[in-house]
Amino acid sequence: MCGIAGFYNANRNYQKDKTYYETVLEKMSAVQRHRGPDDSGIYLFEHGGLSHARLSIIDLANGSQPMEKTEAGKTFVIVYNGEIYNTEELRKDLVNRGHSFTTTSDTEVILTGYMEYGPEFVKKLNGIFAFAIKDPVRNGLCLFRDRSGVKPLFYTIQNDEIIFASELKGIFAYPGITPVLDKNGLNQIFSIGPARTPGCGVLKGMKELLPGHLLFCSKDSFHLKSYWKLESHPHEDSYEETIEKTSFLVRDSIRRQMISDVPICTFLSGGLDSSLVSAVCAAELKKKGKQLTTFSFDFVNNDKYFKASSFQPSQDRPFVDQMVKFLDSDHHYLECDNVTQADRLYDSVTAHDLPAMGDIDSSLLHFCSLVKPHNKVTLTGECADEIFGGYPWFHKEECFKAHTFPWTMDLEPRKVLLKDEFLDHLQMEEYVKETYEKSLAETPVLAEDSPTEARRREISYLNLRWFMQTLLNRMDRTSMYSGLEARVPFADHRIIEYVWNVPWDMKTKDGVVKNLLRQSGKGLLPYEVLYRKKSPYPKTYDTNYEALLISRVKEMAANNGPVLQFIDPVKLEQFLKSPSDYGKPWYGQLMAGPQMLAYLLQVNHWMEMYHISVE
Repeated sequence: MCGIAGFYNANRNYQKDKTYYETVLEKMSAVQRHRGPDDSGIYLFEHGGLSHARLSIIDLANGSQPMEKTEAGKTFVIVYNGEIYNTEELRKDLVNRGHSFTTTSDTEVILTGYMEYGPEFVKKLNGIFAFAIKDPVRNGLCLFRDRSGVKPLFYTIQNDEIIFASELKGIFAYPGITPVLDKNGLNQIFSIGPARTPGCGVLKGMKELLPGHLLFCSKDSFHLKSYWKLESHPHEDSYEETIEKTSFLVRDSIRRQMISDVPICTFLSGGLDSSLVSAVCAAELKKKGKQLTTFSFDFVNNDKYFKASSFQPSQDRPFVDQMVKFLDSDHHYLECDNVTQADRLYDSVTAHDLPAMGDIDSSLLHFCSLVKPHNKVTLTGECADEIFGGYPWFHKEECFKAHTFPWTMDLEPRKVLLKDEFLDHLQMEEYVKETYEKSLAETPVLAEDSPTEARRREISYLNLRWFMQTLLNRMDRTSMYSGLEARVPFADHRIIEYVWNVPWDMKTKDGVVKNLLRQSGKGLLPYEVLYRKKSPYPKTYDTNYEALLISRVKEMAANNGPVLQFIDPVKLEQFLKSPSDYGKPWYGQLMAGPQMLAYLLQVNHWMEMYHISVE
């Protein structure tokens, strides 16, 4: 992947201060160099500028950006982050329409397609992307983001000027931008974090382009437009036809996402999702006489400290061993120790420019850094649970009936450390309720749905809109921090669109969780793996890790860290003395007591690092 950034104002002439603004563009690119360490470039024009940091995956020699293309005396320019998986079909259509190409890159295909079809061309793309195009015909700049929000694109608008970047740090590199945390941002951090409201950049004035949207910037306006959204309609396929179509879509998506001019690998946990991806990849490579490289993650001494729970019923290692033998893959077992996991909490903040998922995030960031020396591209099993209904809250009655986000049903753990007056200021329950109800109202309804099926659809929509986005953010930032491209075949919009309308009794036929996906994967996996009970991304259960976090929190308190303005010292002292309950997460399935401490350290480091002022 890559990192993009830029600015635009139809009422200014940046070329009058050419040297100054070229330096600004170079800085905006430099702070995102980890996303694209192979090359960089800038382009300054009268009303704006574009910068790019490149990770070379396709057409290594000729795909440099910003990329220019001229037609009828008008020059279009693009900066692009992502991969397009139907490039050859699009290129063939454009050649038939009289266009020629000087590279084999998907970047040139997007730019040429835009020149032929205009902004509507984005609807033809199958891929993950964020890109900006200087359009001399429509006299403006157009920003795009993929349907699922796999690739990030942040922006802020100040005095008719838009500043945008793949990561917030790219915007911070622009002169005069200062990070401010207002009441809304504080609620994002403490009431719903590490999730965040779609389109919200947490800090005041910071936004993220919504998935499936484009933003056209011109002299007249900033026009935000949806080019894709989920639609509900009756499912007319039989159960057998549904399995057949799902199987085709899953396998086709995985095969398409194997496209690369450098070797690929997969993350292999021994669970259903990553094993399916790995099995398809291994079979395709075997046809070419090649062996798949796979990686699995765990923690030092986890075999000693692991505690089974309803959220995490089994360890991964036995299933990984079985899959490695089954696939005959070139496998690498990666481990993370306590100190590394704690140290990486701070790198994780740098990767996100925000507090993240504590050590769930920091450990994945570390593992990605270990994968990068071997491979630049990996395929993962991310997103299958959101799409096929794998999480516990799809099935538990209390989650089904709860009038709130099912992964954070109890707000009390979030309040346990906060000052009473700060809680009064946040009005946490009201904020969460309003945010939840606003999202719920967006759910595409179907008149034919029963009340139960309608509620299933609501929970599915919340998962796609919120929980999946949190994990996609985690996957992008933790991988791109080391210049590793992580692809997510299950997030193919064709899969999302199709499975969205499949009735719940088909998705979980005979009471089997994710039965539809399991049936579509028959013949690809050993029975034990195909029907393995869900076990999420691993975490450490070593109490020595918690002790390390406690010591760091105490050190932070002694240094009067900025987060302490929100923390009650008496509550904190009591919390540090109390044994943690690893089986009662306050967010998702994994973030329990130790992760609360890790999150606190991340919030504090974030405020220190970016000199964030509180409004």
